[in-house]
Amino acid sequence: MKIKNFVIISHIDHGKSTLADRFLEITETVKKDKMKPQYLDSMDLEREKGITIKMTPVRMEYSFKGEKTILNLIDTPGHIDFNYEVSRSLAAVEGAILLVDATKGIQAQTITNLDLAKQEGLTIIPAVNKIDSPQARTEEVKKEIKELLGFTEEEISAISAKTGEGVVLLLEKVIDKVKSAPDNSDKPLRALIFDSQYDPFLGVVSNIRIIDGSLKTNEKIYFINSQAQGVVKELGIFKPERVPVQELSSGEIGYVATGIKDPEKIRIGDTIVLLGEEGLASPLPGYKNPEPKIFVSLYPKEQADFELLKTALLKLKLNDSALFFEQQSFHVFGRGFLCGFLGSLHAEITMERLRREFGLDLVVSSPQVLFKAKGNQGKEELIYSPTNWSDDFKNFSEPWAEVRIIIGSAYLGRVFDFINSLEGKHIDSYPFGENRYLLVYEMPLREIIGKFYESLLNITQGFASLTFKEIGYRPADLVKLEILINGKKEEAFSRILPRRKVNAEARRMVEKLKEVLPRQSFSVPLQGKVGGKIISRETLAATRKDVTAPLYGGDYTRKKKLLEKQKEGKKKLKEKGEVKIPPEVFLKVFGS
Repeated sequence: MKIKNFVIISHIDHGKSTLADRFLEITETVKKDKMKPQYLDSMDLEREKGITIKMTPVRMEYSFKGEKTILNLIDTPGHIDFNYEVSRSLAAVEGAILLVDATKGIQAQTITNLDLAKQEGLTIIPAVNKIDSPQARTEEVKKEIKELLGFTEEEISAISAKTGEGVVLLLEKVIDKVKSAPDNSDKPLRALIFDSQYDPFLGVVSNIRIIDGSLKTNEKIYFINSQAQGVVKELGIFKPERVPVQELSSGEIGYVATGIKDPEKIRIGDTIVLLGEEGLASPLPGYKNPEPKIFVSLYPKEQADFELLKTALLKLKLNDSALFFEQQSFHVFGRGFLCGFLGSLHAEITMERLRREFGLDLVVSSPQVLFKAKGNQGKEELIYSPTNWSDDFKNFSEPWAEVRIIIGSAYLGRVFDFINSLEGKHIDSYPFGENRYLLVYEMPLREIIGKFYESLLNITQGFASLTFKEIGYRPADLVKLEILINGKKEEAFSRILPRRKVNAEARRMVEKLKEVLPRQSFSVPLQGKVGGKIISRETLAATRKDVTAPLYGGDYTRKKKLLEKQKEGKKKLKEKGEVKIPPEVFLKVFGS
């Protein structure tokens, strides 16, 4: 049988998972009585947010023009934070359905995903979805796709993934237009890893596309980039549940249970070859170690959960190659991890998975980008967090990004004002379809990772989409803000900031600490410090206890002695400087 491998790419919430459901029904891969909405989105988190987080492959069979065809679909994430995983899934297929919502039109991420698919040389089949909606602008969106993305009218399918209208014709168009997987079974084995999971019995289970050769159970395998070795414990295909087979051949998509127990040895994008044939096969192109863009400190609320957090992060890293973590500790929180993510959604999803799948309660710091500086010897230093800052550093630089935003024309002025207030540099803007504009800006990545998108949606009343790509490092004037509590530096509250923003942030932090820190039996000075200079100060008043209350009448000197004794006690307490900071204080300071 011919093999057709394809993906569905789209912006978030354009109906990708619903379309996958219809394909499963049409091909009878899943029986109707077992069907449920968003069948391939197995996580509760995916269903709640209406987004695909984990890539899910499925093998279907369909007869067209009297010939049976194997269809391998990979359901991919749609958000920019998961672009590397999407790029690896695109490398595993020959075609892509580009899905556009008829009620929303082309969104920023649609363009980015299309660019990725074109780079891989895939056959692109555009489709307008949700044509059954009362708000559908089907002809208008078709015109957008035609004019802005360069497709002809005949190439664009009109479907409703919800009702099934036009979906059979779309599936048959995939079979007709997408190239069959080439038969390279006579070549030495090369298999691409595009995802992995951990199985307590089988070890690391990798999702693979056989590019060249074939793979059988019990064969010894070698991973070119990680240089790890394993044995094929089990091979199989996805229906969509795992179904074991004895052999996977060139063009097929399936899974391999490697027998490897260490998750760090398996990397998305790596090439599998047979052990002993390393010299016969070159690694497949496109592999890289994704570089995290933002960093967040994670601590278990209960220190007894530290090992559980470590195990959880190792397991999540299997199908999330961009997740970075290294151990760190603060006396306030104990042991935890500095974690690196591709973006804010990536961080949010990972932390939610840690809570749900592993039952962890976490203390989380505010996100920070990766800064760079020159050290004493002129060597480039990487600054992941305030803990590896040095006053000897100079010539700082920070990552910048090119941001593409699509908004309604009515909000143009307000969006211009908003982005200009964030150090945004306007590059271009032009009409994009009817009553919409595409804006291109360059700005520091640190401006994007916080509440940028949330603020943009508020300004445009929810009618905005954005995508961004990093464009390199540029000079920055950075300083380290330190917070002193009772004269003692609390490193957990330190931040790296642009010099022009540090005074306002220093004031905000000491004011917030005054509000949320539990009062002590002595007054506590709260100070913001940059270099050797105090730039903000508040005082947390002492709790007041009336030590003279038990006295009834008598000489005033008795009261005076008690008050003096209280004053002396408070002075000694203050000198000891023991201020206990509950973990929730940290959350309140950075969560505001």
